[in-house]
Amino acid sequence: MSEGAARRSARPAVRITHLFFDVGGVLGTGGWASAERARAVERFALDAADFEKRHHEVVGMWEEGRMSLDEYLDHTIFGVPRPFSRKEFAAFMFAQSAPDPEAIRFVESLAATGCYRLMTINNESEALNVHRLRLFELHRMFHAFFSSCWLGVRKPSRRMFELALAMAQAAPACAVFVDDRVYNLEPARKLGMQTVHFTGVPALRSTLKDMGVRAQCNSA
Repeated sequence: MSEGAARRSARPAVRITHLFFDVGGVLGTGGWASAERARAVERFALDAADFEKRHHEVVGMWEEGRMSLDEYLDHTIFGVPRPFSRKEFAAFMFAQSAPDPEAIRFVESLAATGCYRLMTINNESEALNVHRLRLFELHRMFHAFFSSCWLGVRKPSRRMFELALAMAQAAPACAVFVDDRVYNLEPARKLGMQTVHFTGVPALRSTLKDMGVRAQCNSA
């Protein structure tokens, strides 16, 4: 086999058309994950066990759009008098979000090719989701945002991926899902999507390249 034929045979059998990314842990910090909540416990001298118990009682409803930020705070924080205001605590929550510049630049380079449809699949409450999409300037790169607060279902539910694929009109075999949590990848894989466990941009770039996804599109 000639060298050129060998290169052609090594190319992926399918062409990737859609790239789906998680947000927290991939494109930036977690919105209100365990690390951010631990900082809140320290900053506001909260009872950690009580706060975590109350958080887990309602986080599903909150992230599925069935509970507002005010309702979440009523249940988790302000059921008793506090020496700090609701506004102060909410501002702290929003301040925990920060984009990952390296990851954002890489996604920008993929978007700039015009060869892929880029979308997010993430678990997030509506208030934090809207804030983070704007802060990370994701509207410049992504075509759609499949967030739990708008779909009414959360990862790792298989239904979330079914909805994202249907609404994006994406063939599973031609779609890649990137997430930092392994258990979120399994339902996507079972639907036939290609998956990438995110551990950093260099590894992501290399894995996507092996799948035929490049920051410089070449249709030849």
